[in-house]
Amino acid sequence: MRLNELIAYADRLLAVENFSDYCPNGLQVQGRPEVHHLVGGVTACQALLDAAVERGADAVLVHHGWFWKGENPRVVGMKQRRLATLLRHEISLIAYHLPLDAHPELGNNAQLARVLGLTVTGIAGGSGRTPGLVMLGEPDAPICGEKFAAHLAARLGREPLYIPGDATPIRRLAWCTGAAQSFIEVALNAGADAFLTGEASEQTVHTARENGLHFFAAGHHATERHGVQALGAHLAEQFPLNFAFVDIANPV
Repeated sequence: MRLNELIAYADRLLAVENFSDYCPNGLQVQGRPEVHHLVGGVTACQALLDAAVERGADAVLVHHGWFWKGENPRVVGMKQRRLATLLRHEISLIAYHLPLDAHPELGNNAQLARVLGLTVTGIAGGSGRTPGLVMLGEPDAPICGEKFAAHLAARLGREPLYIPGDATPIRRLAWCTGAAQSFIEVALNAGADAFLTGEASEQTVHTARENGLHFFAAGHHATERHGVQALGAHLAEQFPLNFAFVDIANPV
C-alpha cells in the first residue's frame, strides 16, 4: 500500500478539511513510501513507538500525535528521542485528532456509544462548517447514575469519577471523549440528564451539581481507545495491509 494513497483516503474519509484543530491531521512524519504493517495506539508516546519498531511497523496511527499549537517548537529532549526513533527506522506517524472524535461511524464518540450500548439520537455543539463534537443518545432504558457508573466501569475497565445530579434517572445522555469537560454547557443546553467525558476540571463539579446534571469522567485514555482501533481495522479491510492495536496503559 502506497503511503500517499493511504493518507489521501483517510483524509477524505475523516473530512479533515472541515476541522480547525490544535495540531496537524494526517501525515505528521514521513517514513518509507509503502505501508505493509500499521500499528495503532492512542498516543504517539515512546512506549508505542518502541512497540512499533519491535513489530516491524511501517507506520504508526494515533489519535494524539505531535506538533500541538503553542508548544515549544524545539526538537530537544523527549521530542528529539521520539522523532529519532521514527526517522532511524523510517516509520511514518499518522495522527487524527478532532476528525477521529467526530466521525459518525469510526470516531471515538460513535465507538464509545457502541461499547456502552447507547442509541445515538443526534449531535450538538457545531457551528458553521465545523461539525459538532458532542454526541447525544439514550440508554436502552432509564438508568440511575450509580448503575450507569457501574456499567462504565465494567465496559471500560476503569472506575469513573461520578458526580451525582438530581434524583432524575438518565434518559438522555450527552458525551464527548477525552478532555471535553468544557462541553458540559453544551450538554445542558441540549437537555441532557447526564454528561460523560474523559476528564474533569474543578469547575465542572460545581456546574454539574448546581444544574442537577449527572457527570461522569471515565478516563481520557479509556474513552479514546476505540476510534483508532475502528479506523485501523477499516483501513486493513480496504487495503492490503496488516493492522495491530497496542494499548499502552494510562490511568488518566
